[in-house]
Amino acid sequence: MSDNGKAAATAPTPIPVQAKVLNQYIKDLSFENPNIRKLMAGPGEPPGLKVEVNVNAERIDTHVYESAIMLKATAENNIGTVYVLETIYAGLFKIENIPEQALEPFLLISAPMTLFPFLRRLVADVTREGGYPPLMLDPIDFAGLYFHRQQEIASAKGAKLNA
Repeated sequence: MSDNGKAAATAPTPIPVQAKVLNQYIKDLSFENPNIRKLMAGPGEPPGLKVEVNVNAERIDTHVYESAIMLKATAENNIGTVYVLETIYAGLFKIENIPEQALEPFLLISAPMTLFPFLRRLVADVTREGGYPPLMLDPIDFAGLYFHRQQEIASAKGAKLNA
């Protein structure tokens, strides 16, 4: 029993991961309102909405990384395109003491989850200021996006090996 207690006392204490948001910002923003005059004459049918989301990350400096959410929302109805909103909302994160295998999931899951509430607010404000009801984005499953992307990469590699 004393051997187990001694081994536990000499085991190194793991250094905790440290992650800090250094900055967050709009990297790119475009709002197109191409048919507003036609819509003012008669709004037409309720628009169908298509939302596309992707995430990306890159190393900026030794412990500094940028994580970015790319979002495109297109509303269309029988009159035509109601609006197109495209934005990239990003953040700079200082990350230390993270195991290499945990870095990519952190940057593509945890970091976007941190940024999402601010992106959601931006999207609602821009669509409202564009003259429409605010687009309130539903929560996004960034983990699901990440694992779906990993499956696509694995499938593509498998297809190359079999070709």
